[in-house]
Amino acid sequence: MLKLLPEAWKREFILDRTHWKLGQSDVNALMLAVLWRGVAIPLLFELLPHGGSSSTEIRLTLMNDVLCLLSCQEIAVLYADREFIGQDWISELSRTGIPLYVRLRQDTFIDGSPARDWLQSLQPGMKGILVDQAEVYGQPMNVVLTYTRDGEVLVIASTSGSASRILSGYRQRFRIECLFRALKSKGFKLESTHMTLHVIVERLLCLLTLAYVWCVLVGLLQTCTVKVHGRRAWSVVTLGLRTLVRTFARIHERGEAEALQLIGLLKSSQTLNSESVGY
Repeated sequence: MLKLLPEAWKREFILDRTHWKLGQSDVNALMLAVLWRGVAIPLLFELLPHGGSSSTEIRLTLMNDVLCLLSCQEIAVLYADREFIGQDWISELSRTGIPLYVRLRQDTFIDGSPARDWLQSLQPGMKGILVDQAEVYGQPMNVVLTYTRDGEVLVIASTSGSASRILSGYRQRFRIECLFRALKSKGFKLESTHMTLHVIVERLLCLLTLAYVWCVLVGLLQTCTVKVHGRRAWSVVTLGLRTLVRTFARIHERGEAEALQLIGLLKSSQTLNSESVGY
């Protein structure tokens, strides 16, 4: 995957988990994605043998796999949600030199006091509280405490970077939710396969990762209307998937001429890369 996505020496990563259930069987995937051109791309995953949250041990195993591919200097930041907390986890990431942006729970202690107590000191007109070098899970971290537009408590901590930049950086974590939707309900319909056997799901996820990246590369070549709020009317993945589906349908109907057109499309997608990659 990294060879298909060049142009970056330091990369941003997102860790999250997606889960679905078929009857009494759980399919629970812990996934690490890399950000590339505003899109989250699957890189490594581990299927958990149970439903519910991942353990610290399995997370560290996944990150050790990353360090077999990259040095910690090539990891700009790791974004993670409230599931991915704990002293052993954060201490090990700090020891290996992996910068972390993580959302904390309301009961997480910050310099000896729960996060919810810090927010009680928020004065009228104040948007939030910035705390530099507070002790969180035994590590010095910069913390932002605020509320979302819906009134939900939002506490983000970082082992690197200034507190004033934490919120803008952490917004990137949402990209992995877009990835999960593309793999499932809004794209490849992964849940609808009704597959639950882990060895089969693993192979399918590997295949879908290749298809997903192909959609991204082709989608970036397509023109798309930009709405008033500045975002594209369709995601890059949706554009790429629709283009490929239409092209394959024409090949089926018309034969060789359309096949040559598809080959031209693939060659065009390679120009997005700084090195030639075969598909």
